[in-house]
Amino acid sequence: VQLQASGGGLAQAGGSLRLSCTASGSDASINGMAWYRHIPGRTRELVASLTNGGKTYYADSVKGRFTISRDGAKNTLYLQMDSLKPEDTTIYYCNAYTTANLYAYWGQGTLVTVSS
Repeated sequence: VQLQASGGGLAQAGGSLRLSCTASGSDASINGMAWYRHIPGRTRELVASLTNGGKTYYADSVKGRFTISRDGAKNTLYLQMDSLKPEDTTIYYCNAYTTANLYAYWGQGTLVTVSS
């Protein structure tokens, strides 16, 4: 499975961006997909996840501002980011996970920069 992320860029505080992650290939053991972001000096932080069954998870820091969704027909995962804050500035990664491996597949990072 290969994941291709896009949609990062520059936004002003309070603005919006939408990240996309298109998957190619298949792995029947994939249980869901997620977005992570890089935190300097730490491992990647889980931002949001979406199971194949439609269950979502959001980090407290983005709850109410970010929305994760999926278009099955396009094999694409989205992260709608609204009410952006400067502290949201970092590199975002999409991920596909299985029961055995939460870090099974990664897309390349996409940079989000939020100016104050």
